[in-house]
Amino acid sequence: MGGYGRGELAPYSDLDVVLVHDDGVDVGAVAQQLWYPLWDSGTKLDHSVRTMAEMVDAADADLKVALGLLDVRHLAGDPGLTMRLRTTMLAHWRRGSRDRLPALRELVRARHETVGELAHLSVPDVKEAEGGIRDATVLKALVATWLVDVPHVELERSRLALLDVRDAVHEAAGRGTDRIAPELWSEVGDRLGLTDARAAQVYVRELGRRIAHLSHLTWRRVDAVLAEPARLRGPRRPQLEPLAPGIALSAGEVVLDARARPADDPLLLLRAAAEAAERDVVLAPATAARLTRESAALPHPWPTEARRLLVRLLASGRGLRAVWETLEETGALPALLPEWERIRLLPHASAIHRFTVDRHVVETCVEASALIRHVARPDVLMVAALLHDIGKGGLTEHSVAGEPIAREIATRMGFDADAVDLVATLVRWHLLLAETATTRDPDDPATVDLVASRLGSVEALDLLLALTEADARATAPKAWSSWRSGLVRDLARRSRVALDTGAALPSIVTEDVEVPKAVRAGGISLAAEPAGDGSRVTVVAPDRVGLLADLAATFALARIPVRAARAWAQEQYAVSVWEVGETGLDPAVLKQRYDGVVEGRLDAARRLRPGDGGVLDPTVVVRPEASDQATVLEVRTADRPGVVYLVCAALARLDVAVRSAHVDTLGPQAVDVFYLQEPGAGALPDTRAAEAAHAVRAALSGPATPPG
Repeated sequence: MGGYGRGELAPYSDLDVVLVHDDGVDVGAVAQQLWYPLWDSGTKLDHSVRTMAEMVDAADADLKVALGLLDVRHLAGDPGLTMRLRTTMLAHWRRGSRDRLPALRELVRARHETVGELAHLSVPDVKEAEGGIRDATVLKALVATWLVDVPHVELERSRLALLDVRDAVHEAAGRGTDRIAPELWSEVGDRLGLTDARAAQVYVRELGRRIAHLSHLTWRRVDAVLAEPARLRGPRRPQLEPLAPGIALSAGEVVLDARARPADDPLLLLRAAAEAAERDVVLAPATAARLTRESAALPHPWPTEARRLLVRLLASGRGLRAVWETLEETGALPALLPEWERIRLLPHASAIHRFTVDRHVVETCVEASALIRHVARPDVLMVAALLHDIGKGGLTEHSVAGEPIAREIATRMGFDADAVDLVATLVRWHLLLAETATTRDPDDPATVDLVASRLGSVEALDLLLALTEADARATAPKAWSSWRSGLVRDLARRSRVALDTGAALPSIVTEDVEVPKAVRAGGISLAAEPAGDGSRVTVVAPDRVGLLADLAATFALARIPVRAARAWAQEQYAVSVWEVGETGLDPAVLKQRYDGVVEGRLDAARRLRPGDGGVLDPTVVVRPEASDQATVLEVRTADRPGVVYLVCAALARLDVAVRSAHVDTLGPQAVDVFYLQEPGAGALPDTRAAEAAHAVRAALSGPATPPG
């Protein structure tokens, strides 16, 4: 049974043998004749003697025994008894699989937590590590349940290759070890026909990553199966839940729908990846592979929506790991980021790092996603997190080497010149705060001057502080200790005082537009025109409290994404310009929907109320220094339909007028600035400003209260 049963012994493996007999048969003498010669020969032997009934009991009592008995092979004796044992154990495994798989998953999780990942360990264990031979065996056991399937060819190719690696490790070490010590890499590479130790490391880590990917995918599918009722009534048909243009959810996996045309839509891959990561579901490998083959290439520079989708993907949190893994395994990454090959499976020179460079970068993005509320440009933060170590692998210091590469990539992604400079600055100086805080005297003015001169603005400083924390947390727990974080934050605080410019906010818009006659007569004017890959909608209407809320509801209820918006007062009229992510808008249809909102036929408060809340709470801050004529409210929250409506509706309930609004979407985060006034008066008193901030925060955090 076990590896001996599968015929997969390495040079120093032991033999797993069981002597099985029917009830009433005395096999004592036979057992002695079997075991003693093997012991005398020095063979490592793991043996037992059991009846058929005892075999079933042992499998019930010990999950590891049950797994081993799935690989029974006849050696000698009655082949009929062996066949009966094999069929009994397989049938027993299948019948009880729904009850036993949760325990198996916990067993696998505990092993992974204890041993680590084959692709990233400095001294990897090719058998027990995540992505090792043991995981490949578990996958075969999952297939034996008949509940899920795996790509058999890919699994077998990788599994057999890892068995060859283990043979080479045993021969190089001269003993039965599954751990590859640093001094063994060169000889292991020679035995595998590889050029050098570096090639051997890449080869073995690629195998481990591939099996780990198959394992993650299969366990996700197991979860989906276990979540279903054991028996379903009627025929089983695929259920497709539309998610976005060309994208749907089926059985817990993001797939293409029938309308998808990859050759005509270069954003499909990014759209599918972002949806899968944000929902923490599987990006179907077949879908990613098809999109890699068939999708049109992204233009240079990228369109704005492509950049937004990438930032959404990077800022998705823990869902990024599995989706990025799928993009790697299906060959999709080179089309999006050809420079990724520079750091793929590259070991870190420092032993403090727990991951290879590429995985560390992904973990940095995961950590940075929790910090986007603390920065004005979350899109810049996420791309800088992705690129901060892109310069590694050469002889030049990696932050120096990485700056021009990051600048080129950010330009290709379509960032404007200022954002490109920010990304490049963060990559060049991503070690500045940590190194300066731990090696220089914080009370020396030259220390703060050094940081301030390198960064130049509070905006860059805030971004660098977030990147520093994310980078450290992704490195190792000790890299962001309370002592180290305290030093870094203190240096950042002192540097912020030295820069003392504050984050720039947009000013009140005062441009004049022609007021149509219909508006002067008390009506409303809506006009739409093409604007890039979306539309620009200009609205002019008599000014009133709640007008912006109704307009925002009009777009949100139609699921028209608002990318940016400006609003201002012109005499007794209100003017607003909305940049939206949909083409071919009909102003008459928009007007009809707006009338439905105003007349109460469309219940925006109920349909747009926030859900149970996301990972990050919204932040709402009053910025008293930003304007003398109005109260400035800065709002940062998750980008989703209805954000602008919820803010404006909350303010309307307080009879607060929005005199200017600046709405921007930066990846997964809406960063909105509202200039507020009392109707017919100036800025809000402090108590009213605090009341407005509290009302907006509550509206974005919980169920909305319908306007009274």
